[in-house]
Amino acid sequence: MLTATDKAAATQEASLDPEDWDGLRALGHRMVDDALDYLRSVRERPAWQSPPPAARDRLRGSAPTQGQGAEAAYREFVENVLPYPTGNIHPRFWGWVIGSGTPLGALTEMLAATMNPNVGGFDDAAGLLEDQVLDWWKELLGYPKSASGLLVSGGSMANLVGLAVARHAQAGFDVRKAGQAAAPRPMRLYASTEVHSSVGKAMELLGLGRDALHLVPVDAEYRIDIPALEKAIADDRRAGTQPFAIVGSAGTVNTGAIDDLEALGALCRREGLHFHVDGAVGALGALSPDLRPRLRGMEKADSIAFDPHKWGHFPYEAGCILVRDAEKHLATFAAQADYLAKSEGGIAGGGKRFADRGPQLSRGFRALKIWMVMKATGTNRLGASMAQNVAQAAYLAQRVEAEKELELLAPVPLNIVCFRYRGKPAVADADALNRALVVAIQEAGIAVPSSTILGGRYAIRVCINNHRTRREDLDLFLRETLRLGRDLQVKEAHGHR
Repeated sequence: MLTATDKAAATQEASLDPEDWDGLRALGHRMVDDALDYLRSVRERPAWQSPPPAARDRLRGSAPTQGQGAEAAYREFVENVLPYPTGNIHPRFWGWVIGSGTPLGALTEMLAATMNPNVGGFDDAAGLLEDQVLDWWKELLGYPKSASGLLVSGGSMANLVGLAVARHAQAGFDVRKAGQAAAPRPMRLYASTEVHSSVGKAMELLGLGRDALHLVPVDAEYRIDIPALEKAIADDRRAGTQPFAIVGSAGTVNTGAIDDLEALGALCRREGLHFHVDGAVGALGALSPDLRPRLRGMEKADSIAFDPHKWGHFPYEAGCILVRDAEKHLATFAAQADYLAKSEGGIAGGGKRFADRGPQLSRGFRALKIWMVMKATGTNRLGASMAQNVAQAAYLAQRVEAEKELELLAPVPLNIVCFRYRGKPAVADADALNRALVVAIQEAGIAVPSSTILGGRYAIRVCINNHRTRREDLDLFLRETLRLGRDLQVKEAHGHR
């Protein structure tokens, strides 16, 4: 029988659901309308603009103890957040390697948050969907269906998981139990000097240390030098270290160079090493019949890391790791605990434990956006969009080479163009002027290129990873680059820069 205290407590119990469902429904419809209008009109806005001081001030302050209501909170978002994005949804955003997203993908994020599952491995539809998406990626990238895989936050985590599997499988002792300090010999990983920085970070997190990453020179095409790699492995073996894996790049982040993946795979088989491919930049090119031959040999890798949220344009976060040997994958991460044990039935009885394939126990519903967009769009259209970007990069490179004031700094094997303004006559301090030029282009809202260093020279880097880009955008960008470059050169000549 309930006491008076129990009855009083019961009357005060409340959820976080809205008191006015119809009011929230109306606000939700407005949010969807505003979001689609925002995406539809993206070309009319600057490629990027810095949040002004007023917006920055409004986005500071203490946590609210009393709620202001959904309407007021949404109004603040529209005024102070929505106008100042990174810019990667804009057709002239070509910085780093960042996908553009799609309207349907944005809507699926709402659906995933509505279901709000923890995709750790329960008997539910979210787990089934992730399994199907992983099977699709295996099929598309030429992997056996028996392989294992996991959706992760991005390429950095995918590289960490793949290299953890490599380290565990190759160590020769129980590294999970004894730790890396028990290794009888220092372990070595091999990659080119162009490899992504996340590989070095993975070595640090795995306890191997950055010194265990042997960086091998590249050839004139910025691909790993195979003879130099073979010599490095032999020298390290003679010195008493233990080579355990090679990382091949299916598109380097600097120039889009694709290592000779067939040769790397054959070398790994001869040497008994794990072959890991970092495909964050270019692996999804396999969806295009025109680009797939450039990635030949990737399908023979022991593990592949790639980013659907980059060239696939699925909303962030959506990375993926595939591991050829499912048993080795599970042996690296599976953990036992009474509170995580599978049961004979019920919700914990039927699902696969994704938590046994990576570091995360709590995992979001990343599969839904991939599943729904691929269902709606089809892989042919996604592949055609990638091939279009590669053709646009070739077009931009041709335009650069045709301009005497510009200089192409690297081959263009994929979708990345590196060049710089050299002026006419030649600029005295080209590095400094091009640094200023990149900032000027961004701050004017014209476009968002990024930058890098190639052969000791500062380069303007254009990564056309954008399904909204048109050739007219590239033409406008070059016109403005030349105009701003000339203006900066005049200022430099008069000592005003």
